[in-house]
Amino acid sequence: MLLFVKNFLFTVLVPGTVAVYIPLRIAGGWSMVMNSTWGWRQVLAIAPLLLGTATYLGCVWDFATIGRGTPAPIDAPKRLVAVGPYRYVRNPMYVGVLSVVTGWSVYFWSWRLLVYGAGLALVFHLFVVLYEEPRLARQFGASYERYCRAVHRWIPRRPYDQAA
Repeated sequence: MLLFVKNFLFTVLVPGTVAVYIPLRIAGGWSMVMNSTWGWRQVLAIAPLLLGTATYLGCVWDFATIGRGTPAPIDAPKRLVAVGPYRYVRNPMYVGVLSVVTGWSVYFWSWRLLVYGAGLALVFHLFVVLYEEPRLARQFGASYERYCRAVHRWIPRRPYDQAA
């Protein structure tokens, strides 16, 4: 139960802020969502919003159930998670968050949100390369190195088979 609470709090505080609160502030607030008329842009935005949210939540589930941890670096999974979306891309949580931000930029047709998303992608990339990957290499050793050779950092490719 404690693991669920920690995952919930992290999700609300970090991705919730980065992918929902800040984009809505940039766009003009929650009232902009509630008062907007639906057109083709809003319909088009549904796919990245839902896909990004589902991807992130699926990854949190895998982190908790398989990795026995959270997305928070201070309480990271104890086991290497290489299932679900992690079979296709090494950083699906970040891809999911960026998908949600992209969805908001389409929903509001906002260049400011697109620029915010690009800046966020750069921050994510630097964090992954400078902190996460070296830490994971130290923590999981050869199994992480094999995983990195088989699964691309950002671009999905054929599924990773742990048994191979």
